[in-house]
Amino acid sequence: MNRKALSIVLNLGLGLLFGVGLVVSGMSNPAKVLNFLDLFGTFDPSLAFVMGGAVVVAFFGFRLATARPAPLFADRFQLPTRTDIDARLLIGPALFGIGWGLGGFCPGPAFTALGLAAPGTLAFIPAMLAGMWAARRLAAGPH
Repeated sequence: MNRKALSIVLNLGLGLLFGVGLVVSGMSNPAKVLNFLDLFGTFDPSLAFVMGGAVVVAFFGFRLATARPAPLFADRFQLPTRTDIDARLLIGPALFGIGWGLGGFCPGPAFTALGLAAPGTLAFIPAMLAGMWAARRLAAGPH
C-alpha cells in the first residue's frame, strides 16, 4: 500500500474511532449536551469527564507527535504561527459557543448525530454549512 492510500485508511479509521467515541460518550445527543450546559436546571456533569479525558489524550498525543521531526504522512507539521488576539479570534469561539448552547450540537457530534438520524440535525447541518460559507466570504473581503 502506498503512502497516500495508507494515510487515507489511517484517517478513516481515526475518524470512525472519533465518531464511536462521540456516540458512546453521549456528545452526539443534544439533550445531554444542553443538560451539561444548564447549570441551574437539569445539570448533568458527565460530559466534564469526557472533556477531561479528551484533554489528557490530546496532551500526551501532542507530546508524542511533536517529539517527531515530521508527521508520518507529511513533510512538516502545520502549526499556527499567529500569536495576536484579534476580533476574529474572540468572535469566532463566541459564536461557536452560542450555537452549541442553543442547538446542543457542534460540528463533529452533529455529523455523528446525522448518521443516527437525531432530531434537529437536518436543520443544524445546513445552517452550520451556510455559516461556514458566510465566514469564508467575509474573510475573503469584497471581490
